[in-house]
Amino acid sequence: MIEQYTITNKYNFPQPNIDTLLPQRFFEQSLHSLQRVHQQPLQLNTAIQRLHTTEQYATSLQLKPQPITLKPDRQGTTITAADTSTIKVGETITGILVAVRAATAWRQDGTYRYTRLGPFIFHVTEENKDQLYNSLEHAYFSTTCNSMHQPTPNIMQMPMRLANLLERWLQIMLAKTVTKGILLFDGSLTAGTPETPPQRLKEILSCARKNGSTVLAFSKATTLRANGVLITEQLPSREPPYLLETAGLHSKPPQVLLGNVYVARLNKANIAFRLDVDKEVLFEQQIDAIQKLLGNDIYTQGYPETLRLSHILCTFTANEVLAIKHFITRKHGIQIINRPDMHRLLFGPYGYKGEAYA
Repeated sequence: MIEQYTITNKYNFPQPNIDTLLPQRFFEQSLHSLQRVHQQPLQLNTAIQRLHTTEQYATSLQLKPQPITLKPDRQGTTITAADTSTIKVGETITGILVAVRAATAWRQDGTYRYTRLGPFIFHVTEENKDQLYNSLEHAYFSTTCNSMHQPTPNIMQMPMRLANLLERWLQIMLAKTVTKGILLFDGSLTAGTPETPPQRLKEILSCARKNGSTVLAFSKATTLRANGVLITEQLPSREPPYLLETAGLHSKPPQVLLGNVYVARLNKANIAFRLDVDKEVLFEQQIDAIQKLLGNDIYTQGYPETLRLSHILCTFTANEVLAIKHFITRKHGIQIINRPDMHRLLFGPYGYKGEAYA
């Protein structure tokens, strides 16, 4: 069973007493940026923008040969997850139009519930990107204790950075409101990248620990290799669920590895994932958290259903992209045009170079 929660001034997280300043700023800045794009032609572009994190490690990585056997713990535990997505709707003569959306899902008492935020539509230009990003970052920091400022990204990085700000806000709100639960993150617990300053991720992990919760981060893909082979491909012939511990993994400055890294095979599907667990949590508590996840969530194909739902619910469908285009055309008078694809025009069938032009 899945229940939808309606967005109100008080967002329906497991506990509703949270600071809503950042999403309010997203809404305000969305309207403000669109008000300045009247009567401009729009070049369509439906390429999905995804969050890419380049991680660098100094490593003599090894997998410990003895798997850790897991036993599902069915003690009632709240499982929560958050995810965001962004899409580039098109280009104007002065900038780009992007949409950002977020979703949080949680499983409690055998029922899945979710909340969606957005889509927030922005017209990002060289003239407004500093004010736009700084306003949203200031709203984020008003909900936190640190005051570290990140430099404004260039215009093409803005969609990913906007989505990342919203995702980190969702994560810290869950960390502050969920007690003795499991927080599922999409990706790793590596900090020190442009979109994830170390202090920002440390603060989220610290808030979760104070409330007795544990953060588990699942990576759908990894480049980590032991003896030249991907760690998720070196699965022993052992009955799942189990974990494989890693050893010898060290991040290269300025990146910081804030989690212990495992390979997790959670069911009989021959699929495994990189799993990062907050390293400040005792080893016994790390294993206990994973076993509570197994006992309280569904994990089809070895991936937690709560995290899968948060990803699905924030992803833009083709119909939603069409609706966004219709909205900005009618509401803001933006003229949609289809400029020729110069690669196809100049090079014909040889004009595509992999994913960039797929």
